Amino acid sequence: MDAPAFRVTPRPGVMDIAPYQVGGSHLAGAAKPIKLSANENPWGPSPKAVEAMKAAAERLALYPDADSGGLRDAIAEVHGIDRARIVCGNGSDELLQLLAFCYLRDGDEVVYSRHGFLLYPSYALMNGAKPVAAPERDLTSDVDALLSACTERTRLIYLANPNNPTGTRINAQEVERLAVGVPDHAILVLDAAYAEYVEGDDYDGGLSLVARRPNVVMSRTFSKIYGLAALRVGWMVAGEEILSVINRVRGPYNVNLAAQAAAAAAIRDVDYTAKLRAETIRLRARLTGALEGLGVPCTKSEGNFVLAGFGEGEKGAAAADAFLKGKGIIARRVDAYGLPGWLRITVGTEPECEAVIAAVAEFRGGA
Repeated sequence: MDAPAFRVTPRPGVMDIAPYQVGGSHLAGAAKPIKLSANENPWGPSPKAVEAMKAAAERLALYPDADSGGLRDAIAEVHGIDRARIVCGNGSDELLQLLAFCYLRDGDEVVYSRHGFLLYPSYALMNGAKPVAAPERDLTSDVDALLSACTERTRLIYLANPNNPTGTRINAQEVERLAVGVPDHAILVLDAAYAEYVEGDDYDGGLSLVARRPNVVMSRTFSKIYGLAALRVGWMVAGEEILSVINRVRGPYNVNLAAQAAAAAAIRDVDYTAKLRAETIRLRARLTGALEGLGVPCTKSEGNFVLAGFGEGEKGAAAADAFLKGKGIIARRVDAYGLPGWLRITVGTEPECEAVIAAVAEFRGGA
């Protein structure tokens, strides 16, 4: 007898979501490719974080701290904020998604910058809301456009600053102007995943705004400069009203025991973090300058990656990506972001960056 037809359908909007494509990690014929597709930390986490995770292995039979108390203490200590305003998550993705789950209803709207992180519109669609992309200016978030996109239906405004995949950012004054201008019925979500890589004194990841404005939250991650992408740890700072909502719906053990221990040790190792920050910024400048010297324009990235413009056509981004793969180098195509002429290239170690420069030089030399 034939099995009965499956007739259970998902809620409207879910099937409009394109499955998220992660950065590639394998190449046929390459035993150990240079993976520069996922903005990972090429040097790995602090040795103190590794030791803390090893020590946690002796307690694997126990449930983790339900509210990540020790990790929240470490975050509060390093950043000088009240631990009561912090919530931790299974990556910052979980917290960003929980905001959408808690505050979106069918017919609501979510505003984000045109080339913002690809999951923002997905969060809207999976919760019955409409994603609204605001135009950018020179591949940079435009505050006026974001505010103009807001309506009486707007509930969330996601702003990645610096942005992924463009690497560009707006300054503290512009972020303040956005926070002041968003409707009272909406929450401004500042996604500061790449905050540690920013240069300049005109930047505010969001901490000061969260302290002053109840409808502003800021999220951060341990996946980038802290090198703990495999453990999935993120955190968010918000006001009492929003935290009361989030803590009612998040899982009670959403951050595992080893992840909490490693993250607390990682954030306290400020010397190691400072060293990685300086090295990333140095190599980012080297990679950007070399690519531009080869006729490949780059955005002014302040993340741990470079967005390189190869253009389209016979010698464009698709051809460059294929050529790099032939040299054992995996970059990231960003067609899904509406940027088919660009490649996002993570800042790797010095030998890895030099390998990219040499490969691009050979590719361009064949033009």
